[in-house]
Amino acid sequence: MARLAAPVALAELGWMAMTTVDTIMIGGLGPAAIGAIGVGSSVYYSIAIFGMGLLLGLDTLVSQAHGAGDKADTHHSLAQGVYSAVFIAIPLTVLFLFMGPVFLWLGINPEVSRLAAPFVTTLGLGTLPLLLYGAFRRYLQGIGHVRPVMSVLISANLINWLFNWLLIYGHWGLPKLGVVGSALSTCFARVYMASALLFCIWWFERGNEQGFRSILRRPDPRRLFRLMGLGLPAATQILMEIGAFGAAAVLAGRLSPTAMAAHNIALNCAAVSYMVPLGISSAAAVAVGQAIGGRSFALARRMGYMAVGLGCTFMACSAALFLAIPQRILSIYTTDVGVLATGVSLLSIAAVFQLFDGLQTVLTGALRGVGNTRIAMIVNFVGYWLFGLPVGYVLCFQRGYGIAGLWWGLTIALILISLALLVAWRRHWRLATLSQ
Repeated sequence: MARLAAPVALAELGWMAMTTVDTIMIGGLGPAAIGAIGVGSSVYYSIAIFGMGLLLGLDTLVSQAHGAGDKADTHHSLAQGVYSAVFIAIPLTVLFLFMGPVFLWLGINPEVSRLAAPFVTTLGLGTLPLLLYGAFRRYLQGIGHVRPVMSVLISANLINWLFNWLLIYGHWGLPKLGVVGSALSTCFARVYMASALLFCIWWFERGNEQGFRSILRRPDPRRLFRLMGLGLPAATQILMEIGAFGAAAVLAGRLSPTAMAAHNIALNCAAVSYMVPLGISSAAAVAVGQAIGGRSFALARRMGYMAVGLGCTFMACSAALFLAIPQRILSIYTTDVGVLATGVSLLSIAAVFQLFDGLQTVLTGALRGVGNTRIAMIVNFVGYWLFGLPVGYVLCFQRGYGIAGLWWGLTIALILISLALLVAWRRHWRLATLSQ
């Protein structure tokens, strides 16, 4: 499980690093440019990640078919995943072409909006390779080849950095494109990522009896609907989770600049630690799915619990760091005394929810491995939107706890979600045992 999870976790960290590289490289253009790619990226990925989430059903279909030794069925699912990526990319790309006025409608600073609009429009041109990369990645993970995913994402950061350097500031005689150059470099990196993973699939399949050509087949409406039936709840769950933290950011914006800065920094720290259980979650989906495909149900159950143990162990270590050296962690981002003081209190709250965040993330993947994506969608809606955010709002604005109250609301949500998913996981295997 660790061998399967480690490369995927590193890939998730590499994915997050791309946005960090963009922010660092664009920094020389001033605050407006930094704000433009920050706002633009948030809007773009809130929508694009929903499209990526629609492909998560490949985790279930490919891993179970691979566990059953049915290579032809894994190819069938991959082909339908590619068609799905194309079908999803077309409306999303058109949507991004008309996103410009939305920034002014949201009340974003006009100077920032002026730069964010072409940034998102250009970034939208890379939606198809992004979704194709998602389909190829899910297939490779499903058949147990996770190292290429890690290698491609790490090398894609280098390509992104190179084209950022060339196109943002106009080196080597190329035009100086500013934020548009940053978006173009991301698009080039995505084309590389999709092409590299497609090459890896060809390389791994070249000696198989089924062969790479068996992947080339017509759309199958039945398999497409099954893929969407698994992917739509997973995508909705991701959207609700992102939306909840986005809503928290909007609420934090009503507070003082110090509180908002501390919120953003502490949330970034929590997001970095979250990448590891997110990788373990993908590994859990694959390992559980392969075991179920091979009719090894006891192994599937054991692999799920093993993944939970790995995720919780890492998050316990993360929580210990947040409690032991909070100021040292926060000083990487700022030296402002007020932000540091508020940030220390927020990291202590983050330490409380780390274990539950890791638990719910890994269990979501494990349940996806057995083909259950709806329960995570339901409990995320109930946990975040019916309990966490309302409680956080009351504590923050009516009880006078400020930004800490908002974070305690999110903590309550994570506790409820993780416990509900744990009950669902245990109930699944209790019912499976009774049915046998």
